[in-house]
Amino acid sequence: MTVGLCLITWNEIEGCRHDVPLIDRSQFDQIYCIDAGSNDGTVEYLQSEGIPVYQQESAGLNQACVDGCRHCVCDAFVFFHPKGTIPVEDTYKFRRYFEEGYQLVVASRMMKESINEEDGNVLKPRKWFVLGLGLLASVLFRKEGYQIRDVLHGFRGMTVDAFNCLNVSNMNPSIDIEMVCRTYKKRMKRIEFPTTEGRRIAGKTHFKAFSTGKKLLKYIAWEVKRDN
Repeated sequence: MTVGLCLITWNEIEGCRHDVPLIDRSQFDQIYCIDAGSNDGTVEYLQSEGIPVYQQESAGLNQACVDGCRHCVCDAFVFFHPKGTIPVEDTYKFRRYFEEGYQLVVASRMMKESINEEDGNVLKPRKWFVLGLGLLASVLFRKEGYQIRDVLHGFRGMTVDAFNCLNVSNMNPSIDIEMVCRTYKKRMKRIEFPTTEGRRIAGKTHFKAFSTGKKLLKYIAWEVKRDN
């Protein structure tokens, strides 16, 4: 089983400077980046580190992930967003699950052993929304097998063959929840393991909570009808 590490970037120079030097490159058979058009030095920095950078073919997170699979020359890949929020060593944990036959592996912020950036707050709207969306997806689409709790964490991996069977839509930014829903429908083998999420070291999220939430609910409604 060969595993590639696919960095997904869009103006993440500070995150890259923090995370990339920490990567043990011997853990992966391929390391590369899909970039959404960074203009802050992200591309130049990664290239100076010997990491190939591919500009995604069109806008949107879904397209970035499709391109990430297309440029993978390994049996499986791990999507990692270098923002300085996740322990880099957690990227090494995926290989074991792939070798055990899992097709989708999610690094979860929602398990009991996990730490979510909202866990110190009284109100946890982002966390509650993710858990609620995960429960809804499970009720609607899961026929058997493991229920993924963290359906919106982009830090995840998949085998190339499985990803190519998903028939990913262009309903941006549905890719994270879509990967879960499609594996439910296709009865693929899936698992998640706990990770720790901290706050960004620089920059702001590219996905505003309210507008993104509306788009994801619209995707769920569309997925209900999709295979009919």
